[in-house]
Amino acid sequence: MVKKELLLEGLDCVNCALKIENKVKTIPGVKNAHIDFISQKLTLEILDFNEVNSIVKKTTSIAKSIESNISIRDNLKIETNENNNKSNILILGLSVILFVSAYILPITSLSKNILFLISYLLVGTEILLKAIKNILKGQIFDENFLMSIATLGAFLIGEFPEAAAVMIFYQIGEFFQDMAVNKSRKSIKALMDFRPDYANLKVDNEIKKVSPEEVKVEDLIVVKPGEKIPLDGIIIEGSSSLDTSALTGESLPREVKVNDEVLSGSINQEGLLTIKVTQLFGESTVSKILDLVQNASTKKAPTENFITKFARYYTPVIVAIAAFLAVIPPLLIPGESFSSWIYRALIFLVISCPCALVVSIPLGFFGGIGRASKEGILIKGSNYLEALYNIHTIVFDKTGTLTKGVFKVTSIETMGNLSKDELLEYAALAESYSTHPIALSIIQAYGKEIDKSRIKQVDEISGYGLKVIIDGNELLLGNEKLMAKHNIKVDQDSQGTIVFISVNGNYEGKIIISDEIKKDSLKAIEKLKSLGIKKTVMLTGDNHTTAKTIAQELKIDEFYSQLLPHEKLEKLEKLLKEKSPKEKLAFVGDGINDAPVLARADIGIAMGGLGSDAAIEASDIVLMTDEPSKIATAIKIAKKTHTIIWQNIIFALAIKAFVLILGALGIATMWAAVFADVGVTLIAILNSIRILKTKK
Repeated sequence: MVKKELLLEGLDCVNCALKIENKVKTIPGVKNAHIDFISQKLTLEILDFNEVNSIVKKTTSIAKSIESNISIRDNLKIETNENNNKSNILILGLSVILFVSAYILPITSLSKNILFLISYLLVGTEILLKAIKNILKGQIFDENFLMSIATLGAFLIGEFPEAAAVMIFYQIGEFFQDMAVNKSRKSIKALMDFRPDYANLKVDNEIKKVSPEEVKVEDLIVVKPGEKIPLDGIIIEGSSSLDTSALTGESLPREVKVNDEVLSGSINQEGLLTIKVTQLFGESTVSKILDLVQNASTKKAPTENFITKFARYYTPVIVAIAAFLAVIPPLLIPGESFSSWIYRALIFLVISCPCALVVSIPLGFFGGIGRASKEGILIKGSNYLEALYNIHTIVFDKTGTLTKGVFKVTSIETMGNLSKDELLEYAALAESYSTHPIALSIIQAYGKEIDKSRIKQVDEISGYGLKVIIDGNELLLGNEKLMAKHNIKVDQDSQGTIVFISVNGNYEGKIIISDEIKKDSLKAIEKLKSLGIKKTVMLTGDNHTTAKTIAQELKIDEFYSQLLPHEKLEKLEKLLKEKSPKEKLAFVGDGINDAPVLARADIGIAMGGLGSDAAIEASDIVLMTDEPSKIATAIKIAKKTHTIIWQNIIFALAIKAFVLILGALGIATMWAAVFADVGVTLIAILNSIRILKTKK
């Protein structure tokens, strides 16, 4: 399957977007299609690579037939549509002048009506033409049709001033609505505006300015003060401080020096840096972030799906009721005129457009995802953002999540014939082929050159430890389960990560390795509980004593220790069964060893795992830093997003229902109807934009 993305530049009609999306889905060879109205992006899932060009042509034809003013291209950038603002303002201004002149000038009724008609045609001709084109294509129920019928109907019953006023007010509302959407697009565009435009490639002591896509792994690039780092790499020359706020949401600069890893998208603030590239641009940090944020809207929340279905049936039902109102009451009620009931029906038509919901709800979710990304939290879809609102249980991995994952040998205890130095030497030899943090801490504590010729055999026993032949002796290094498996008795009185060691079946002692709790962890648990999280759980492969101490210190509700990787998954399955279907469970891990558990949880959160492909693939949310408190920030954003979206839903439906009832009773005018449509939409959009201002 191939994913193809197109930009529908100039798309400013929600109903048109829905029509394009539904029609494109019917093209043979298209598995799925989704239009994000806010970013103006169409995502196609195409079954056969060879059909891509043909399907793109058909898609372009469909889009143009529905909305002739849009232009379609591959270059995916969020644009704001401001080019037509000046001409729109001039036309609106002239229309308003003519409308006011008709009211205040001492002229005949005929002259007044002519001025009202000219004023109407200035702002309404485009809508009338669109309505006619759409009717000819069989696309009837949209805002162009509704406004055309409503205003032409007003002319027919002699309401010239009201027909012109409604069209003017509608266009003014649309103008401000476009401005509000563009403001949101600008805010979201700014969040993703850290894509580097060029790289300074170093070739034979010369610097060439090239596109980041042209740079290969192992190439050298130079980053000057004030420039963005274009690709991930390692500093080989220079030192500086980096502004990583666009990546992590962290305002404090990060000090870097030779041999430090740096991520694309960071801004070099001070010194000149020479960097050896470690990732192609397409696999770099900045590319992953852009891809995640831009594609997040393809995974719709249940609320969005409901509104899309609701809008599909809502407008035709309202039109049917309007037709009933226009014809039936005058026939059944003596003395009632058709003009009076037609006027009420026209009010129904004006109100019926569901734009307030169809625009503001996706905008709300998009804004929430954008706000989260600004805080260094990447959410893969609005469905996960909505799920965060219903979160009940959070399960944490220990190492690298609640603790720093930086291990250090704190003590060596001998129980047999070997000295501490001999025990450490054996352990360092055994672990010399491993890159595990525990192994590295033992090698670092040994601090001498390792003679690997003494090692004849190394067998890794997953979840247990190592079996190694050194100097002809069989060594076992690992956890208590490994010792129990070989009937070797050990003592368990130490706190920390313990590596037990036996030689030729005899228990010789243990090395105790400690891992420091992150400063942020206790604050994170307290914040989560204050936000209403009912249960916190810690899963770890570490021993019971260490796990209990950390759980108590962090005030974690439950903990499970000495778990093998598959046992973590089994424990998670049990926790999932204990909660209700509506309640959500999140698992927080490092995204490398915990990929199966991350994938199985309702919400998988990868901690500080942006550099890991496993984290990106398995998790639903990626935290750019190692701060557990970012989870609380994500939940706050989710709660704010949920509140604003439901404010919009309730407000829009309540106002529309109220004005519909007043219209049916003959109390509301078309002015009220236009407010119930355009005014409510504008208020809902402005309310949605507030999400971008959510505080930490």
